[in-house]
Amino acid sequence: MDPRELIAMSTLLDDAGYHGLMVSDHLVFPRELESKYPYSPHPDGRPIWEPETVWPDPWVLIGAMSAVTTQLNFTTNIYVAPMRPILQVAKEVGTASVISGGRVALGVGAGWMREEFELQGQDFTNRGKRLTEMIQALRELWSGGWVEFHGDYYDIPELTMEPHPAEPVPIYVGGHSDAALKRAAKVADGWIGNAYPWDEAVHYTGRLREFLADEGRADDDFEIICGLYAMPEPELFERAEAELGITATLCQPWALDAGIQRMKGEGITPPAEAYRESIERFATDVLAHCQS
Repeated sequence: MDPRELIAMSTLLDDAGYHGLMVSDHLVFPRELESKYPYSPHPDGRPIWEPETVWPDPWVLIGAMSAVTTQLNFTTNIYVAPMRPILQVAKEVGTASVISGGRVALGVGAGWMREEFELQGQDFTNRGKRLTEMIQALRELWSGGWVEFHGDYYDIPELTMEPHPAEPVPIYVGGHSDAALKRAAKVADGWIGNAYPWDEAVHYTGRLREFLADEGRADDDFEIICGLYAMPEPELFERAEAELGITATLCQPWALDAGIQRMKGEGITPPAEAYRESIERFATDVLAHCQS
C-alpha cells in the first residue's frame, strides 16, 4: 500500500473493533544481496518481494497510526532490533508506548540479512545472543529513573531516559527455529510465529511449551501469536486456543476480496477505503464471535 493509506487503514480497523495491527521491518534492499531469505520458495533464496517494495519505518508509522486511533494495539512482526544501537531502540519504542497510551508491543527477531547489519556497523555473527541480552537491557532502560545495565554485549552506565513507559512494554520474540523458541521461552512475554498448516502449528507450539516448562514458566501468562492456513472461522480459533494455547492469530480480512485482487491485477494500488467492506464483514462474521 501507499504508506499514507496505512494511516486511514488503521482507523478502519480501530472503528471495527480489531485488537491490533502488525508492522513489518526492513531497512534497505541492497543491490548486491548475498544473504538468503529463510522463508523463500525460490531455489536461489531470493526474497518474495521486489526491491522497490516500500518498508516504512515501523516506529514512525506506529506513532502516526496511534495518533488517529483510540483502542487499536500495534506490534512489530518483526523488528530487527539487534541491527540497531540499543539506546535508539529503547528511545523509539519507549516514546511510542508513551504517546499511544501503552498500546504498543515490541516483536523482535534476530534477522537474516547480513548486509543490513554491516551497513549499520553491527555484528551479524552474535546477533542472537545480543538480542537475548538486549531484551533484558531494554526492560531496565524503560523502568524510569536512574538505570544501568552491565552484560556481555551491552555495558550501559547510569543514566536516565525519558519519557519512559508507564507500564512495561510487552516483548515478543519471532521465529520458529529452536533457538528462537528457546529465546522466547527464556526472556520474552510472548512468541510470534509465521502462518502454518494445523499440524505444523501443533509442532511449533508444542516445542514452545516444552521450552517454557524447561524455564519454569509453564503457567506464566504468555502470549502465543501465529496464523493458520485454514478458513478463518470462530470454531477454528476456539480450537486453536483450547488445543494449542494460541492467544491471538493474524490474517488479512481482505485476502479473498475479489475487488481488491482485481485492482491489484490491473496494477492499481488500492486505497484504504477499498478495504472497508472486507474489514467490516470480517468483524461481523468472525471477530464478533471470538471476543467476549
